[in-house]
Amino acid sequence: GAAPAEGAKARPFGFLQEIIEADLAKGGRCAARSRRKGDVVRTRFPPEPNGYLHIGHAKSITINFGLAQMFGGRCHLRFDDTNPAAEETEYVEAIQEDVKWLGFDWGEHLYFASSYFDQLYEWAEYLIQHGKAFVDSDTKEEMKSKRDAGTESKYRNRTPDENLKLFREMRDGKYKEGEHVLRMKGDMSNPNMSMRDMPIYRIVHKKHHRTGDKWCIYPLYDFAHGQEDAIEGITHSICTLEFDAHRELYNWFTANLPIKEAPLQFEFARLNVTNFLTSKRKLLKLVREKVVDGWDDPRMSTLCGLRRRGVTPEALKTFVMKVGVTKMISVTDVALLEDCIRDDLDPKVPRLMVVLDPLKVVLEDYPVGREEEVEAQNHPVSPEMGSRKVKFSGELWIEREDFREDAPDSYFRLKPGGEVKLRYSYVIKVKDVVKDASGKVVELRCTHDPATRDSIPADRKVKGVIHWVSAKHSASHAVRLYDYLLKTDASAPPDEVAEEVAEADGEEAPEDDRKADEFLKRINPQSLVELTEAKFEQSVSGVKPMDRFQFERNGFFIVDKYSPAAGPFIFNRTIGLKESGLKKEESATASRSRKDEQAKQAAEKEARKKIDPRQMFRTQTDEQGKPLYSKFDDDGVPTHDQSGEPLNKTRFKKLKQEWEKQKKVFGP
Repeated sequence: GAAPAEGAKARPFGFLQEIIEADLAKGGRCAARSRRKGDVVRTRFPPEPNGYLHIGHAKSITINFGLAQMFGGRCHLRFDDTNPAAEETEYVEAIQEDVKWLGFDWGEHLYFASSYFDQLYEWAEYLIQHGKAFVDSDTKEEMKSKRDAGTESKYRNRTPDENLKLFREMRDGKYKEGEHVLRMKGDMSNPNMSMRDMPIYRIVHKKHHRTGDKWCIYPLYDFAHGQEDAIEGITHSICTLEFDAHRELYNWFTANLPIKEAPLQFEFARLNVTNFLTSKRKLLKLVREKVVDGWDDPRMSTLCGLRRRGVTPEALKTFVMKVGVTKMISVTDVALLEDCIRDDLDPKVPRLMVVLDPLKVVLEDYPVGREEEVEAQNHPVSPEMGSRKVKFSGELWIEREDFREDAPDSYFRLKPGGEVKLRYSYVIKVKDVVKDASGKVVELRCTHDPATRDSIPADRKVKGVIHWVSAKHSASHAVRLYDYLLKTDASAPPDEVAEEVAEADGEEAPEDDRKADEFLKRINPQSLVELTEAKFEQSVSGVKPMDRFQFERNGFFIVDKYSPAAGPFIFNRTIGLKESGLKKEESATASRSRKDEQAKQAAEKEARKKIDPRQMFRTQTDEQGKPLYSKFDDDGVPTHDQSGEPLNKTRFKKLKQEWEKQKKVFGP
């Protein structure tokens, strides 16, 4: 057979592609359909308009629209608007925008479940008349306990006439919410809980975003979506693996209703990504409690949030296809998404020099008042993107992290006596370090080598190259450094997956569930760091919202969609850069230094355990080797200094505390 890579390349949509190929082959399920060419395969993307689409939906959208495109069919965009309590027109519009942003087009095939309410109601009556559904008057709690136990409701044997009368009274608004529910007659002994008399209609006295007050009973998702597929002639109803157990129910409805061509349901593994939260209820909580700045906050997993962060639709689609289409549940490391984003942005985004955390550099030997222009390439490997002129002067801004006073030999940026190449400009060398009263470095006094502007002589070895901005010609703008909302790298826990299935079923999370808000403890307090004094080249003056750049050595950034047109501008970090070889070497050295220090501390701690507290002060000496203390109490705590003078109470008390600490370490 083909190697896995070849197979994946041949069938980017995996087993779903194989299924459709078989269905279209001679004798296949779809081959006999009398539809015109180009309309044999129909898929659908059916979101409920009760929130904004998130990264998980990008996979479903790409699969459903992608398969339809591949086989010359069509994909419907259908809004499953069967729960008026949670749905709004705002979400309908936002979802359409997101699907278009991803590059997909439903053409004339925009549909709403609410358009089928009359037909769905007729089919509900059909089930009642054929003894396949009944009105249950149990409470929600009674219904749940009986379903769990596999016990039939005492109302299950109502006659079709009784059920029809009650159902019509439900429709006419005679009852309160929760008084009655219409249930299918399944099998209460079936190990598949979905087949245990699932509710199919409930009472909801709320205004619907499209039908207004026409209805006060609404179909549940499990009853509605298969029948909607049938009405629209969907051939392949593709959903996530959590609905695997619901397929039996899906088929039960299509088998027990007068449907000519029954659609079939197929499931694939949902997209789980580390660091991403995708439960609609939890995302809504973040918005309502102002943990984030709305649904399009760049830290959100929503498509509008990712868009505002600067992620491209091409990167998302590439990511989805790299993850692949399988039935295997897995969690994808966010690093794969990051690589897709970088790979997409790198070839098409112009470069800028921006100093995020500025430190002043003064070139003492550069003529006062002199200015130069250096030519900077807009892209290192795409000359067609042109170049720009950047002003250079004797006072510059560099990144604070590009100078270290106590730098190891492996540190190749600025350090006392060290030199570095300024991008597109001169080699400079640190002469003096200026500090404020607190000891913080506020300025570097440097010299420059005029012979190194355009090239470095062969005999000079300068490893480090850093970016800079001329102080006189710089502009300050705001920069937002975004990180992931979740502190850990854990993706959604299993209960969150179950919760999303319940959300799709129209169930609400229990209000008294204390675990419901546990996720708030995982919120990363450093998920947004705002910098207000970042220093930019002057060339940034003409930018527009959603313009993208790579800030050299700092990452990819986008002008925020709400950035003021006249400035100061707001730039959002999309993604950082991968570490360069030199930086990795520096990081590795720093890591080794930390490890060495930790090992040293551990060894000292281990050695300390062996010191008897009664002897610890007796062995202490000064620089000349003379004992520090001359007299001790019975425990070995000093009472007199080396000259024989009694220790004061404060000194004795402090030494006693040290002795007690050592006693605990030493043990009995």
